[in-house]
Amino acid sequence: MMENAVDGRDVMSRFSLEGKVAVITGASSGLGVAHAVAMAQAGADVAIGARRVDRLQETVDRIKAGGRGVVAVRTDVTRIEDCNALVDAAMSSFGRVDVLVNNAGTGGEYHAATEDPPEHFLATVDVNLNGSYWMAQACGRVMQPGSSVINVSSVMAVTTARMPAAAYSASKAAILGLTRDLAAQWGSKGIRVNAILPGVFPSEQTAHYSENYKRKVIDARIPLGRIGDPADIAATAVFLAGDASAYITGVSLPVDGGVLLL
Repeated sequence: MMENAVDGRDVMSRFSLEGKVAVITGASSGLGVAHAVAMAQAGADVAIGARRVDRLQETVDRIKAGGRGVVAVRTDVTRIEDCNALVDAAMSSFGRVDVLVNNAGTGGEYHAATEDPPEHFLATVDVNLNGSYWMAQACGRVMQPGSSVINVSSVMAVTTARMPAAAYSASKAAILGLTRDLAAQWGSKGIRVNAILPGVFPSEQTAHYSENYKRKVIDARIPLGRIGDPADIAATAVFLAGDASAYITGVSLPVDGGVLLL
C-alpha cells in the first residue's frame, strides 16, 4: 500500500504549491493566464506554453513580478515535439514537473452537423483531445508520486447549449474518458488525474456577447446569477494541483455556477 505522503501536515499547508512546478498550456490568454498566475501565487514555479508566443510575455512578466520562476515556450499541442519541448524546458529550468493544467483548447466554429467540414471537426479534436493526451504523455513520463494532471473539459461535455457544436462537445466529452483511464492507469504511480468542467467564463469566444445576451444566458442557465470569474476556476485548479486534494482522482468537477442543475 502506498504511504500517505501528507500525513501529519497542517491542513492549510496542503493548499500551498511551494516547491512544486506546474506546466500550463494555452497560457497566452483567458483562463490559461489565470491558471498560470494562480499556480505562481500559490507558490509554484511555472512553465507556460501557447502557440502565440508573443502574447506569453505578459504572463511571464506577471509571474516574475510575484517572485516565482517561469519559462515560456512556443507550444502547439497538436505537435508532439512541441509538447515534449515544453516539458523538457520545465525539467531543464526547474528539475521536475508536479502539475499539468491541460488548458489549451479551441471552441472551433458553429456548423450544422450535416454541413460541418471534416477539417473543422478533425482540427477541433486534434487540439482539444489529442493535444491533451500528448501533453499528459510527456508529463506522465517525468512526474513523481504526488503529482497532478488537470484536464480542462467543459459543461458542454455533458449538456448542450442548443448550438451546433458537435466537434467541441464530442472532444470535451472525450476528455472525461481520457481522465478516467489515466487516473486508473497512473494511480499506482501516485499521479492523480482529474477534470474540471467550466461553465460560462470570459473568453475570446464570449468577448462578442452583448450585455443583453449575457443577461439572458445568466437568467436562463446560471443559478448563481453571474458569469464565472477566471479566479473561480483557477482556484479550483490550485486545489486539484496540491495536497489538499491528495485523495481525489478520476473526478469530473463542474465549475459552472450551477449550469448543470438546470
